[in-house]
Amino acid sequence: MTDFSPESLSSIGPKEFSQLVKSTPDSKIAEVMSSDVRPKILDEVFNRMPTLFRADRAGTTSAVIHWIITGGANGASDTYETVIENGACTVTNQPVREPKLAMTMDAVTFLKTVSGDGNPMMLFMTGKIKAKGDLSLAASIAKLFDIPKA
Repeated sequence: MTDFSPESLSSIGPKEFSQLVKSTPDSKIAEVMSSDVRPKILDEVFNRMPTLFRADRAGTTSAVIHWIITGGANGASDTYETVIENGACTVTNQPVREPKLAMTMDAVTFLKTVSGDGNPMMLFMTGKIKAKGDLSLAASIAKLFDIPKA
């Protein structure tokens, strides 16, 4: 399997990404995600969200979700905004709208969640994911995306 870097992520599909996250030790993911390549990796993951969005499952869902990823350089956090409305999904790293749901987690937890390697409900129940706002939306996010199974 390839190394955990922005270059490798841009050249692999969702299933390979899932396998990469599963096969990479948490300590290595944490090390990479606290380095200067962190923004590139987060951008790569978030830029894929609209392509994995399942409009057929969204129905009339209308939501603004803020993803707050902790553990950046000098304790910084990165916030991305996902907007689901009118059967479409858009993402930005410049949040401007009031969120219906805000979820806070470290980078390792985030990557495990979006790669299908972590159970979001268990991560929430154990305090690894903190959610503020519409918790029923939090419980249904996974069904709105084609999350690969590692």
